[in-house]
Amino acid sequence: MDITIFPQKLAGAVSAIPSKSQAHRLFLCAALADKPTTIEIPTLCDDLVATIRCITGFGAEIEHQYGKAEIIIPATNKPQRTIIGCGESGSTLRFMLPLAGALGIDTIFLLEGRLPYRPLSPLWEEMNRMGCHLSWMDKTELQQACQEQGVRLSHSVTAGLHLTGQLRAGHFRLDGNVSSQFISGLLMALPILDGESRLELVGPLESKPYVDLTLQVLKTFGVHWNDFKITGPQVYRSPEKAVVEGDWSNAAFWLAAAALGSDVTVTGLNPASAQGDKEICNILARLEHHCTISAADIPDLIPILAVVAAAKEGAVFTDIRRLRMKESDRVSSVINMLAGLGVRAVADENTLTVYPATLIGGTVDSVKDHRIAMSAAIASTVCTQPVTILGADSVAKSYPSFWKEFTRLGGKI
Repeated sequence: MDITIFPQKLAGAVSAIPSKSQAHRLFLCAALADKPTTIEIPTLCDDLVATIRCITGFGAEIEHQYGKAEIIIPATNKPQRTIIGCGESGSTLRFMLPLAGALGIDTIFLLEGRLPYRPLSPLWEEMNRMGCHLSWMDKTELQQACQEQGVRLSHSVTAGLHLTGQLRAGHFRLDGNVSSQFISGLLMALPILDGESRLELVGPLESKPYVDLTLQVLKTFGVHWNDFKITGPQVYRSPEKAVVEGDWSNAAFWLAAAALGSDVTVTGLNPASAQGDKEICNILARLEHHCTISAADIPDLIPILAVVAAAKEGAVFTDIRRLRMKESDRVSSVINMLAGLGVRAVADENTLTVYPATLIGGTVDSVKDHRIAMSAAIASTVCTQPVTILGADSVAKSYPSFWKEFTRLGGKI
């Protein structure tokens, strides 16, 4: 879907959508728990639907309650073999891989879009070293496996990943600066292994708040650890009920709109949240002047922060290396988005510099990246001419109701 937005300030209140990051973790822990858990979550996005699809593939059951809650019923009989679709969700795949290995389920993961090209090392090597076997499947193997299991292979699937074997407890070693999702996936899987495990991080830990969020959810389910040392097997004990808090990552777009002059307020956010992207408020205040911002703990905020920086005094973003491994190469896609709006930005290996400019408008290709599409939409509120966004439907990955909210607040599409 392509859309054209006519420059217009926004006005009104928006209720924050549920935190995708927290919901992923709650769903997975609930699927491992000793009894059902009711998770209050008013809306779902494509990535969360992928996680629900995967845990049901592992034998869990889902009941919907008035459209406002998901009741996760843990599996009583896990399958020996399953085929599950991860869609384009990197979180789903990286969390499910260690869990499949820990449960000893022969699993074929169906991947779509750019997901097969996003990094899996060093998690891949560590899992192979500790009892599992991971291998890519060619198209013929994938079609045959799906036929045997009675699974319809969608044309949108671009790759298949096959996991066999049983993950064993022991000493795991991961780089701390590739993906915090590798760490979170193992932290959720290790408690169900028989024996003591230790997770050693090599180098600095980036996106630490996401690991803190994982540990917070594990604590909710009664899992114990000591400095990344986990003794198993442990029982995930259901809290019976959990409420997904508001999502700071997606609220950032509306907060940025307010910083750019729209009269927008956001409700339903927890200032004490473990979500790292709650830093958006502090960073927006800093962007009133030219400044340097590290992307190490807030990589998902960089597209919208780049827009604000351009409309203000410019900024330098450091520690951007991992942005190249997101739903798009977010270094290139951010630079191209800004160029399409009349803004100059340049990058080297680990630094992105955004220069201040009057945002003119023009055409932005979202390259199927939800955060690029939403950033361009907010940019339109300060442009002098219309903004056309190619692939605007990509917002469904994390925020399906974004365009509905945008128009409700006065956006002209």
